[in-house]
Amino acid sequence: MKNRKLTELEIVAKYGQANPKGTGYLVSIKLPYPMFLNWNTSQKVTSFQCHKLIAEPLTNVFKDILAHYGLEKIKELQLDDFGGCFNYRMMRGSAKTLSRHSWGIAIDLDPDRNLLRETKKTARFARPEYKAMIDIFYKHGFISYGVESDYDWMHFEIGI
Repeated sequence: MKNRKLTELEIVAKYGQANPKGTGYLVSIKLPYPMFLNWNTSQKVTSFQCHKLIAEPLTNVFKDILAHYGLEKIKELQLDDFGGCFNYRMMRGSAKTLSRHSWGIAIDLDPDRNLLRETKKTARFARPEYKAMIDIFYKHGFISYGVESDYDWMHFEIGI
């Protein structure tokens, strides 16, 4: 089955109701390499919280990225730029639809160079050197909004 964007009803059916603290569904995953917090580059990120049902595939994404690129290339390409995972909030531009981040089933990477409204003409992740990373996300059941919709290239979410 091809990975695809889930509807909000499908998300609630599989991942439950989101709540502001993530009570009952968040777990911490340990990263196989250190990342840095996008808005505070001196802060290292060695673990973060995500939905318990995506913890294993998301951990495997980062293991595969490390195996494919190696630490030096990860740093060079800024694949270690963490933009966030769990964040209980409304979807940008919506007053009534929760963001996928509210369930901890989405992650943003390198947001400063893959801005929300960027297209494949300017987004960093649209470049050939990032194709393997995107393929790794798809291999583990995620989708890229950049690939699927040509906007929000920073955003990856579970898609099966």
